[in-house]
Amino acid sequence: MTRFPIALLSAGALALGVAACGGSSSASSSQAASSSPPASTASSSSSAQPAASTAAASSAPSSSSTQAGATVLTIAANPSGMLMFTKSSLTAKAGTVMITFTNNSPQGHNFTIQKGTGGPVVGATPTFSGGTKTLMVKLAAGKYTFFCSVPGHRQAGMQGTLTVT
Repeated sequence: MTRFPIALLSAGALALGVAACGGSSSASSSQAASSSPPASTASSSSSAQPAASTAAASSAPSSSSTQAGATVLTIAANPSGMLMFTKSSLTAKAGTVMITFTNNSPQGHNFTIQKGTGGPVVGATPTFSGGTKTLMVKLAAGKYTFFCSVPGHRQAGMQGTLTVT
């Protein structure tokens, strides 16, 4: 009879330990949800977004919305590792444009914007793998090219057109 209460206490302690482990994952989720705002308007990055936001950003059918006067665009690198973005064209209103770039590909990528097809670079994220970076730029109306500047990626087709109206 002494073994039954000991086994019951052991099972209770195990259940309590498992419950405590579950509690710590929600704490880390809330820590991931708090990210600092971009520090600069030319090129900046933010902390990794929560998994739900990242998934929504990479699969959202709409590529443009407005947030506090800025046009917000979302785009991602192809998650399977193919040298392409999930979208080949984007549209924004002239002014401040916030681009959320997600890279869940096993390869490092970045998101670079240049005026026209061969003009100066107006903004870029760092090259990274796994996560999301945010780029804020002020853009005048016109045509821009976005691409990954990792050697060989643009030439392989990792580029698109950004039209600013």
